[in-house]
Amino acid sequence: MHYHEAASFLFDLRRFSVKPGTERVEALLAHLGDPQEDVPFVQIAGSNGKGSAARLTESVLREAGLSVGLYTSPHLSALAERVRVDGREMTEAAIADFVETVRPWLIDRAAAGEPLTFFEVVTAMGIREFARREVDVAVLEVGLGGEYDATSAVDPVATAVTNVSLEHTAVLGDTIEEIARTKSRIARPDAPFVTACEGEALEVVREVAGEAGAPVTRVTGDGEGPESDETDDDTESDDQPALAAAYEGRVSATDAEVSLTGEREGTYRLPLVGRHQAANAAVAVALADRTAAALGDAVPASSESALPDRAVRDGLARATWPGRFEVVDTAPLTVLDGAHNPAAARTLAGTLDEYDYDDLHLVYAAMHDKDHAETAAALPDAATAVTCRPAIDRAEDPEVLAAALRSAGVGEVTAGDDVTDALATAVDRADGDDCVLLVGSLFAVAEARAARMRTVRERTVGDADDAAHALDSAGVPPQGVAAHRDGVDHRVLTLRLRGDRAERVASEARAVGGDAALGGLGAGEDRGAGGEQVSVTVAGTVAELRALVDRLAAADAGGLGGVAADIAEGIEIEPPESDPEATDAEDAPNFPWTDRTAVMGVLNVTPDSFHDGGRHADLDDAVAGVERMVDAGVDIVDVGGESTRPGADPVSVEEEIERVVPTIEAIQSVPAVGEGDVLVSVDTRKPAVAEAALDAGADVINDVTGLEDPEMRSVVAEADCPVIVMHSLDAPVDPDADPEYDDVVAEAVDEIRERLALADTAGIDRDRVIVDPGLGFGKSPAEDFELLARCGEFAALGCPVLVGHSHKSLYGAVGREADDREHATVAGTALAADRGADIVRVHDVAENRAAVDVAAAVNGALRDGDGGDAE
Repeated sequence: MHYHEAASFLFDLRRFSVKPGTERVEALLAHLGDPQEDVPFVQIAGSNGKGSAARLTESVLREAGLSVGLYTSPHLSALAERVRVDGREMTEAAIADFVETVRPWLIDRAAAGEPLTFFEVVTAMGIREFARREVDVAVLEVGLGGEYDATSAVDPVATAVTNVSLEHTAVLGDTIEEIARTKSRIARPDAPFVTACEGEALEVVREVAGEAGAPVTRVTGDGEGPESDETDDDTESDDQPALAAAYEGRVSATDAEVSLTGEREGTYRLPLVGRHQAANAAVAVALADRTAAALGDAVPASSESALPDRAVRDGLARATWPGRFEVVDTAPLTVLDGAHNPAAARTLAGTLDEYDYDDLHLVYAAMHDKDHAETAAALPDAATAVTCRPAIDRAEDPEVLAAALRSAGVGEVTAGDDVTDALATAVDRADGDDCVLLVGSLFAVAEARAARMRTVRERTVGDADDAAHALDSAGVPPQGVAAHRDGVDHRVLTLRLRGDRAERVASEARAVGGDAALGGLGAGEDRGAGGEQVSVTVAGTVAELRALVDRLAAADAGGLGGVAADIAEGIEIEPPESDPEATDAEDAPNFPWTDRTAVMGVLNVTPDSFHDGGRHADLDDAVAGVERMVDAGVDIVDVGGESTRPGADPVSVEEEIERVVPTIEAIQSVPAVGEGDVLVSVDTRKPAVAEAALDAGADVINDVTGLEDPEMRSVVAEADCPVIVMHSLDAPVDPDADPEYDDVVAEAVDEIRERLALADTAGIDRDRVIVDPGLGFGKSPAEDFELLARCGEFAALGCPVLVGHSHKSLYGAVGREADDREHATVAGTALAADRGADIVRVHDVAENRAAVDVAAAVNGALRDGDGGDAE
């Protein structure tokens, strides 16, 4: 079964109405062999904040060293987002395998009058995936209510209810008491139950959890407990929250801080802005603590407790949650948020008050069943507004939304249509000190976000087999591969678009003489169902692609102008009406990698690095090593004080600084380094080490965690230095990790693109960012070679590309043992340089310098010169 068939089948299940009860999903799980019995689960319900709390809990548990599954809803751009293992989305291949397994059973159930809903089946899919991947624990966000939700088919080891408010009253009940009772019935005997509920809801939660035999832990946001006017001193003492969180405000455009008191003390950073996030953080920390205790030996040993404070600190700081008050630009301040009801709009208005801006420009979309008048009235005061309609059947008419905004007092309101066009209009209206807010629907957020994150990758196609591989990896089914492989030649581009746009681009490409094929869900009739982005592969000569760009740019609307600009940039041609000054590179910084492939030499000052551990630990040896590198033609020296090889012991900040800072200072005595002809990079994942290294004279930060740490982003932005952003899953490498990919190149590009977005909002200049595909970090040898072969595709990110392949285990797949990889490394360097690498990171500088120079000569470096010395 191909993915487009599987996804179409799943989305078609949305026609079946929701029925209370877990009997149907339990029957499906029984058909699958009861996979829920093989995984410890954490279940989180609540009227608001349950998604944020689930993401925070998952992140903290992962930082504690656990393999963690995460199930959330809805998705933004792809069904696979709902099911994640260790931060990575479920593969399309795994989805297709699941549907192929369950489809006959589901058809029989539907024929018998007992169909399962979309949410029930996808929930079962997630549970099965977590069992298949053998996670240590999985975190489930409840869909609706609690007691009868599909996620309640599991027997959790810990549960939480974030809060309770009036919502979905037709299903859950008409009062806070009824809704609280339904949600709190996820409680299980002896399973810890965490809540930030207050007042009447808290009373009900305690009653229900008590009846179930679940110990209740109360936490609070803003450092305050619930009101209790009529309690004696003993009751007040007993009712103190186990954990109280106080919101300390923003610390950057994207991050805030909360302080915790009670069973944990300290100030912690969150990539989630808003006072309401304090309670979500408290729920997550208390829940993660109790989950770790329940799991016992599964959690790596710690001298502090079942859950070390480092895991809490790093887990909270790294738990990004796209589309939820997401700042995607700072000039003008541009925010995407899915608030779709009056209460959420009021919370949003309070969060936006934390920012300084002049005028607010709204972009508003909503579903037709929402309260437009009250929501519009609750939004912050705006100078202008543009309404729009995402590509979903339930989307409200923009004219209706415009009327609601006018009634709410917005003076200048334009009824638009396409989401990306509406956002572009609002940004054009805004000055640099203004704010643009897109709000009202996660469907609209998804479309706007997908357009901003869109990356056009150019594929190298030499023959029909290359074309078939390019189409297959873009999700085109076998019949499509057979139909288009002979027409996919010349320049080949792959990008993801909304279904109708992908079809339009493919049609226009064929109209100008090129060819195109749709992949993923676009290969079927139900293109773009459920907001799914569709892969489109376009091929043609430069002239044909230029004609395609012209046709798309001439389209009146529909978001195609932005697509035209992206394709033009992908093949390095200027789109119609482009600004020549915008593409002028005269002011761009000049680095060793600007005009040629640079060679980075590795200088490890560690005792346990996989190839040269201990060789340069002495300062004299380090200086001598750099002198040899300089004589051999090195461009950058990369100093490393902590090994990232599999099984390497972690190094403290203090010890790593003691290793790298004296080395960086010592090698300044080498004239080429001291005079700045050879740059110094520091290979570290710790912000404090990076800062100390920069103070000692380092020029570049090489972050193997890809700027995951917000403090590292701050250090780099403040220093305005070059930074290497690597695609990695774990550092040091986890030898037991077994990630799955559909297309390792496409997924690595997309994941680095997310990190680059964080770098942008942190104020890091894109001209100073280098990307690294991360060979050897969470990939198999076959995937490493695929990355090496297609390293040029990473140029689609608009950054130089570094390939670090030296002496790595991928060469074991071609019969080269650890002590016999020098020649294989040189061959890899030549291929990388030929295929678009801007920097190669190597241990043997002289040999690899020669490989780089030969590759450059083959590609024409000597054509304008004197050709060197003749013999």
